[in-house]
Amino acid sequence: MTALATPFLGDGSLAEADLKKLVEAQIQAGIDALVPVGTTGECPTLSHDEHQRVVELTIQTAAGRVPVIAGAGSNATREAVSLTKFAHEAGASAFLHVAPYYNKPSQEGLFCHFSAIAEATDRPVVLYSIPGRCGIQIDVSTVERLLAKYPHVNHIKEAGGSVERVDELKRAMGDDLVVLSGDDSLTVPFIVAGAEGVISVASNVIPDEVVTLVRAARDGDLKTASAWHQKLYPLFKHLFIEPNPVPVKACMVQAGLFQTDRVRLPLCEMLPENKTLVLSIYEALQAELSAQA
Repeated sequence: MTALATPFLGDGSLAEADLKKLVEAQIQAGIDALVPVGTTGECPTLSHDEHQRVVELTIQTAAGRVPVIAGAGSNATREAVSLTKFAHEAGASAFLHVAPYYNKPSQEGLFCHFSAIAEATDRPVVLYSIPGRCGIQIDVSTVERLLAKYPHVNHIKEAGGSVERVDELKRAMGDDLVVLSGDDSLTVPFIVAGAEGVISVASNVIPDEVVTLVRAARDGDLKTASAWHQKLYPLFKHLFIEPNPVPVKACMVQAGLFQTDRVRLPLCEMLPENKTLVLSIYEALQAELSAQA
């Protein structure tokens, strides 16, 4: 599943043609689902109208060929519910909901927050645990409570960097809970521990390769999956040399997917030396892949 970057024109407005092109490229590469307006989609700096337009346009362009998991998270429960209802009406297949950031609610507060969201839709809710950005973790016991009361709260994106967490979640809930890696570099070890896939940043620019890696790992072909991991790891690592999605947008311009690598403040353009490094790693990977084709 790809965490779609949101393209902007030079004047900072949405680049709708680029978004359509990105969606088409993802579907042609065999990606299983699209995830607009998450962290990679710069949801914190999109207006409500822009947020809704990206969701609408992604759903319209995908046209039912793959599921669309709409980012609808907020640290205000009423806003998260409102965004969920909008995406539901627009035709989203599921909804991605990050743990409320900055507020730092208790686990009981998290349960109440996600319960309100679950009651606004009967479609799958994907919990998103990323302590590094939110300051809190969604405890395994809280996930268990939610799943027991709301069977459609049955996915979690794990971006805490812990393979042990995957094991804990799977031991507690087994196949009733779908666990997805939130870090490209941990996809293979997560799948070995029981996760089902990844919501990927790197697949914005290398969707075919991420698809190949995930399918090999899911099929138990760890030799192939490991080989792909080693090949792609330098790019996985350096796409986070600066805050996401700044580096991946630079690569997307290089790939001809976006017209600009513009991001919105407080994110800013990459330092020249970092941009040179990331693009050199991306170009070297492309050269290697071309030589092997």
